[in-house]
Amino acid sequence: MSKIKPSKGAPYARILGVGGYRPTRVVPNEVILEKIDSTDEWIRSRSGISTRHWASPEETVTAMSVEASGKAIADAGITAEQIGAVIVSTVSHFKQTPAVATEIADKVGAGKPAAFDISAGCAGFGYGLTLAKGMIVEGSAEYVLVIGVERLSDLTDLEDRATAFLFGDGAGAVIVGPSDEPHIGPTVWGSEGDKSETIKQTVPWNDFRVGDVSKLPLNEQGEVKFPAITQEGQAVFRWAVFEMAKVAQQALDAAGITADDLDVFIPHQANMRIIDSMVKTLKLPEHVTVARDVETTGNTSAASIPLAMERLLATGQAKSGDTALVIGFGAGLVYAATVVTLP
Repeated sequence: MSKIKPSKGAPYARILGVGGYRPTRVVPNEVILEKIDSTDEWIRSRSGISTRHWASPEETVTAMSVEASGKAIADAGITAEQIGAVIVSTVSHFKQTPAVATEIADKVGAGKPAAFDISAGCAGFGYGLTLAKGMIVEGSAEYVLVIGVERLSDLTDLEDRATAFLFGDGAGAVIVGPSDEPHIGPTVWGSEGDKSETIKQTVPWNDFRVGDVSKLPLNEQGEVKFPAITQEGQAVFRWAVFEMAKVAQQALDAAGITADDLDVFIPHQANMRIIDSMVKTLKLPEHVTVARDVETTGNTSAASIPLAMERLLATGQAKSGDTALVIGFGAGLVYAATVVTLP
């Protein structure tokens, strides 16, 4: 017989508040076209993107996260001191250690919470949300700050015609707290590591220690390029359209609802064509509001879902209490989908 006392937390969890931060610099497609052979019309038709935000040197991963977190904390109606854990999903914080979550926790005034980073690409927000839910139900934290943040402009090869126009910067944050009713459904998540080469960093960091330039990519001037994110566009598109619609349906089934019960659909903001194809495959009714934040924000990876959520609520396209299907998918390849009640 075990001598360990069982843990006891809240019966359920829910999102209590959301906040977002977009860098002040807005970058139109014309800026991207300076280094690639393309047109504004081609970029819009392939991705739906017209502008994106790029961070200034002062708009660091930490600074953007602190701004988004402050808004989420205020929206949730709690104090920073009540936060028991901080989870940050990012692939663009360049210090291997310490976790940027610890710095963010300190700067938002959270005291001494558990704090750690996760790397799950564009599915990172869903992973963080699931971990937060588990903490609250298990009882190890009463309130959890979940942040998705990226400075993908630092990892963009502006000479790569396939990806130069895709990525943007920003931070989105939510507060997850206790609930007497289920407001975050079961998570359908997983990985397909056999497809890991379809989205990847061009070269690993340790290649820069070798000193052999022949192993490193060069720009048009013959200078060594900083590592960037690259992808096999068609392969990723097919996977996202055909496989992720299945995952989204599984999340609806796990939550015990149908597409007719939805008010809002918030997919990862990767590509407008992917979003529209998923809407069609899922046969979403016309009354379902669909997030299309990608048009003016670009692909912000882990930040895209909370940023899109924040904008829908701020503009009145969605309202508190709406039932939303959220799904993230990307490098790994990894994915996570769940149904939530909007804060």
